[in-house]
Order: sequence, then structure tokens, then C-alpha cells
Amino acid sequence: MAATTPDTAELRKKSLETFGKLPEKMPGADKDTPTMVALGQKLYFETRISQNGKMACNTCHMVDAERSGVDNEATSLGVHGKRGDRNSPTTLNAGFHLAQFWDGRAKTLEDQAKGPVLNPVEMAMPDEAAVLSRLKEVAEYPKMFKAAFPTDSQPVTYDNFARAVAAFERTLITHDRFDDFMSGDDKALNANELAGLNLFLTTGCTTCHTGPTIGGNTYQKMGVIHPYSNTNDVGRIKVTGEEWDQYRFKVPSLRNVALTYPYFHDGKAAILEDAIKTMAHIQLNKDLTSEELGQLKGFLVALSDKQRKASK
Repeated sequence: MAATTPDTAELRKKSLETFGKLPEKMPGADKDTPTMVALGQKLYFETRISQNGKMACNTCHMVDAERSGVDNEATSLGVHGKRGDRNSPTTLNAGFHLAQFWDGRAKTLEDQAKGPVLNPVEMAMPDEAAVLSRLKEVAEYPKMFKAAFPTDSQPVTYDNFARAVAAFERTLITHDRFDDFMSGDDKALNANELAGLNLFLTTGCTTCHTGPTIGGNTYQKMGVIHPYSNTNDVGRIKVTGEEWDQYRFKVPSLRNVALTYPYFHDGKAAILEDAIKTMAHIQLNKDLTSEELGQLKGFLVALSDKQRKASK
């Protein structure tokens, strides 16, 4: 498919209608200040907020060294050597999602930031007071909190901790070759990737994966046509209590998907090809040919931020 053919222009038009461009700022970023972001970035890498003093947000959601916001583990190790029961999603672009966690139990980045620190399997801090006590041991933190929240009489609070971390996370917006294509660059995607985009748009993938983050904006059942092999995790029903939500999870964003393996809420799909084949089968009742698989993978690889890489 030549980049100058009408097909390319039509693909761009359909892509813009289906996905739209990724905004330059996340919702809520207009209220963030540089001092809040600076504090949040320091807290994101702070190991004192874990019981053993060795874990930070970045331990499971690695964004330093150009990494992709995950640890590339099926499930992550906590401070006591136990693993959680769900895959750690990427923090890249997370503020664009309708909610946080696979089951959507946290409505905002702020709500999400509070959870792992006090989770007994993850960072295992006993309570909020213990977290704040650890932070106050560092002379720099009270000054940074005061600078970030100048109108608060007692700025070092757990709420402000979460607000600062969220402010930093709202800066984690990616840019990939698909963005370049959407902005008019006919050479951004090669023929195989364009064929994959066309297949993605026409074969049913956009039933769930829509919007600027190509997912992350709805909850869907895992196993619409054929049941998913793992029936132990019943999904969002634990949050809502509604039968409708059994086996329903937040649809993951496909931005950076080639970098954020392994896949699914349980991390059971080790490689991208396995994830594509499984989803086509259980969600669409479609068994892909090797050519279709290669085309879809090509398009998904093009969704990788140009400055990011896998954690390992």
C-alpha cells in the first residue's frame, strides 16, 4: 500500500474519527504546578514509602531510563516477596483513562497513588501516619510540600502526597509514529503497518479499543464469545457487586503495548502475538492467518513511544 494512495488518506480519516488525536495535556493538568510535579517526581522514586525501604512507585511502574511504565513481570513482587494477583499496568498515559486499576476501583490517579503504599502485599506501610513520618525524616520534603501547596497550613499530608504523584504522572504522555501518521506524515507507517491499521479498523478490534489511548475508556467482558482460560479472577464484579460485571475489566490502552508485555490482567500472555491471537479468538471468534497476525502486530508496534523501551 503506497503512502501516497487514496487508501492512506482514507485510513487517516477513519483513524481520526475512531481514535482522535492524543491531547497535549491530561485532564486535571491545568491545576498542576511545576513545584507539584517536581515533588511528585521525587516521591515516585522514593523508597521510604515502603515498609522495607526498598520499593518505590517506579519499582513496578518503571519510567526512568526511557522505560515503559511497567516492570515486564506477569505480576509484581511486594516487599515481603509475595506477588500480587494482577499485572501492573503502565503509568504512561494513565491519566487519560476512565479509571485506574484493572477493575476501575480508583476513579483518579490520586486515588490510585494511595493504594499500593498501604497494600499489605505491595508496599505494606501500616498507615498514612507512618508514611508521613518517613517523609518528614528527610529535611527536603517539608520544604517541597510547602512550596507545592503554599496555602495549606499543614502541607505534608497523605492527600497531598497523592496529589503530587498524580501531577507527575499527568506529564507521562507518549508520542509514537501513529501520532505522526494522524498528523499527516504519509511516511510514518510502512505498508505492513498500514495494512495492520486497516485490519484493526475493520475486523472488530475497535469495538473495545477506541479513543485517543486506543482503549482505557470502557469496561468489557474478558471472553465475550469463548471463555478466557483463567476464570479465577472474576473482575469488576468485586467492585460493583453486579452480575453484569463478572469477568469484566477495564480495556487496556494499546499505546506502547509492544513494550508492556506480558499481557492481560493476569499476565498470562507472554508475547504480543499470543495476546493478539487470544483476543481475536475469544472476543471476535476469529482465527487469524499468519499474514493478518503480522500486520496487526506491525500496527501495534507502531504505537510505541519513540523515546521508550521495555524494562527488560
